Amino acid sequence: MTQPVRNIAILAHVDAGKTTLSERILFAAGEVRRPGKVEEGLATMDYMPEEKERGITIESGVAHFEWKNTWFNFIDTPGHVDFGAEVDTALTAVEGAVLVVSAASGVETQTVAAFRKLREAGVRTILFVNKLDNPDYSLDETLINIEEVLGVRPVLMTLPEYKGGCMSGVLDVLSKNRLIHSDSGEEVIDDSWPQAGEVSDSTEKIKKHYAEAVEFASNFDDEVLQLALEGKPVPPKTLLRGLKELAKNKDYALCYAGSAIEGFGVRSLTTALSFFLPDVPEFADNELGQVIRLRHFKGVGEISLFRSHTNMERKEWPAGFEFSRLKANLLQPVDEIRSGDIYAMRSPFETELGQVISLDGSIPTCEEESQPSIRDKYQPLLQTRVECLGAEDYHHVEKSLNVLARMDPSFRVQKDDGGFWYLHTVGEVQLDVLLARLKREFGCEVRAGSPEVRWQERLCRNVGPVENTFQLGPHKISIKLSATPLDGDAHDIRLSAEFLETAPREILAGVRSALLESTEIGVLGKGPLVGVCFEVHEFTWTEGALPPMIKKACADAVTKLIKPADVQLYEPIMELSLECPVNFAGLVTGDIQSRDGKVKEIGGDGKTHFLKADVPLRKIFGYATGVRSISKGTALYSMKLLGYRPATI
Repeated sequence: MTQPVRNIAILAHVDAGKTTLSERILFAAGEVRRPGKVEEGLATMDYMPEEKERGITIESGVAHFEWKNTWFNFIDTPGHVDFGAEVDTALTAVEGAVLVVSAASGVETQTVAAFRKLREAGVRTILFVNKLDNPDYSLDETLINIEEVLGVRPVLMTLPEYKGGCMSGVLDVLSKNRLIHSDSGEEVIDDSWPQAGEVSDSTEKIKKHYAEAVEFASNFDDEVLQLALEGKPVPPKTLLRGLKELAKNKDYALCYAGSAIEGFGVRSLTTALSFFLPDVPEFADNELGQVIRLRHFKGVGEISLFRSHTNMERKEWPAGFEFSRLKANLLQPVDEIRSGDIYAMRSPFETELGQVISLDGSIPTCEEESQPSIRDKYQPLLQTRVECLGAEDYHHVEKSLNVLARMDPSFRVQKDDGGFWYLHTVGEVQLDVLLARLKREFGCEVRAGSPEVRWQERLCRNVGPVENTFQLGPHKISIKLSATPLDGDAHDIRLSAEFLETAPREILAGVRSALLESTEIGVLGKGPLVGVCFEVHEFTWTEGALPPMIKKACADAVTKLIKPADVQLYEPIMELSLECPVNFAGLVTGDIQSRDGKVKEIGGDGKTHFLKADVPLRKIFGYATGVRSISKGTALYSMKLLGYRPATI
């Protein structure tokens, strides 16, 4: 019998304890001798120096473990908003996920964002309420918060026990066991509990929550319903079957509670992952597998994280292909690959994110690439000018930047004819990490300017037509071009009927590509030109004209066509969600208003102050340092792009 495979991701808001929980799961499964601590820079999954330094997950770490005769591929995803693309790409390769909710903070903004991603991707989700080692944090309030904010009914499957103000164990609802720590720190069943005839607060809690689980499961299993109606006990195996059906329903979520840092509730959660998550899907017979992530390791080069779609031994692998297990940044060669499993792949050619590879190692010509759909979800908000320290490093830096851009679909590189580049990033943290990796992994020494807001430029009026000619030796290209504004951010290119009929495909593609590339640069250099329709009235060329000539002719035509007075700047507006203790509410609100922020929602519970505000991105640089200072490190916040509005400066 083939061992079942489960691919799972773990998601959470920053500081909810996601990576700590990952370490505890690996410890429970016997993969590590002791769980590494994030605050000490020892987390197994956070292997990058930048992750250790910042105490956050940047790249989706991958680990493997066995539990209850099931093989797990375990992906620890970033919680920071700058690395949302890592989460999206991870979710393309998993069937199940754990969403961590901190009992200290409840459902936070990135918790909601992660839950939405999971729902959109159709990934079955189990909740874990963390940080209950502090008895002052309320499990009941967190469950109510989950139901109100996420819109699902949490079905509690473990609950904490306390002794002397400290967490001493958890009660497992399904097995009706108490789990405590052994001398070695592992969670084990307390065989001495309950004693014969013992009735205690703990036994009553188990009884109550078991009955609730039966009530919920009865909606999905006829036998559970029949036994419940007859007042007969429902055996755990029967309840398990009903809960498996419940887990498929989007109105409910199985919920486990405990403490990752203390290692309570982890064993029950890990068992649930083998019980309640779906099998890997069926794949096409002619597919070797799909590239789900790209990675680069110093001294190793580029590898692909690869999900196999077939069972195949080494002797059958296509020529030039090698597969390994990837544990953090360690590669362990394997002799066979299994359908649904995740490996590190070395291939004889450069791969692309989302690429499907055929059994013979080739790329299907009719394949629809998934890269653009992921890339288009992320709007770079910052641009930073980068240049080489020495002219001799130019080609190495350019190649390295292109590798990083291929690995991260939310990062883009724009080459300037002046011999430098603009790095387009989602946020400041992403930029800092990319520059650090450029130096550490690729050995590139560069000079980076200060990050600037990436605005949008919009065409205000109809312009043109203009004519432009470019000649190089015997070759000559001429273009007649006009442009009109469009609603929204889309671009359109209209070619004359004669040009369409007479031009070969490569010329047509070259013109379209050149005009679209000119919109990325913009007219004022502040950001991309959006919402424009180019019309090519005439285009002539001599035989043998090279693609760079087409690019130059089109770029110069756009420069002649659209002048600074023809465009209006639009600036990005961020929606800031923040919570802090009420005694800092006035300082925090005043600071936001001083940044031209408009507060649109205020709330709280008497202890915690909550607000939402719209703030121009240009005014929010360095906000992490500022809000940490005025709130003495107690404020939690997140931001997302709300949209663009006409600039007032």
